[in-house]
Amino acid sequence: MKLVVGLGNKGREYENTRHNMGFMLVDRYLQYKNITDKFKEKFNAMYIETTINNEKVIFIKPMTYMNNSGIAVRSFLDFYKLNSEDILVISDDLDLDLGKFRLRRNGSSGGHNGLKSIISHLGTDNFKRLRIGISNDKDDVINYVLSKFSKKELSEIDIMFDTLVDVLDDYFGMDFTSLMSKYNRKG
Repeated sequence: MKLVVGLGNKGREYENTRHNMGFMLVDRYLQYKNITDKFKEKFNAMYIETTINNEKVIFIKPMTYMNNSGIAVRSFLDFYKLNSEDILVISDDLDLDLGKFRLRRNGSSGGHNGLKSIISHLGTDNFKRLRIGISNDKDDVINYVLSKFSKKELSEIDIMFDTLVDVLDDYFGMDFTSLMSKYNRKG
């Protein structure tokens, strides 16, 4: 069983904002796979359970706001008796340019509050990540990550998401080292 966590903030005011990249990709992937189930609510998260490549997969979008994402992740981990190695967290990344992405097996939060919360609640940084670039505005980071994408940026994201749905498809079918080797050179 795998747990895929898309990070973001709940509410219409946060739709299509830089900090909601995880929510956006989860939605896009489910649409791509033609998974039409409605999200249900449990453990402070919206979730969908499905099967991909004969394996149970749970997609969650924590509803705790970014800074408390770890609360929902911990609850799902405990309830389904998963290990941190069974998790893939999808997050935005200020240190990557828009249109770039990186897969990582583990590591620090890099200053990302959602990842900080997950590390704190799990007691480990040993979980997989898909970090998606949103570029950086060094002057006002808080307002920048909560700002909406321009139409031009959304067009770039749409193109990148075509690749990222392939990354997720491969995630469900290959080992993570091979996945990183295949995509980190391109991203």
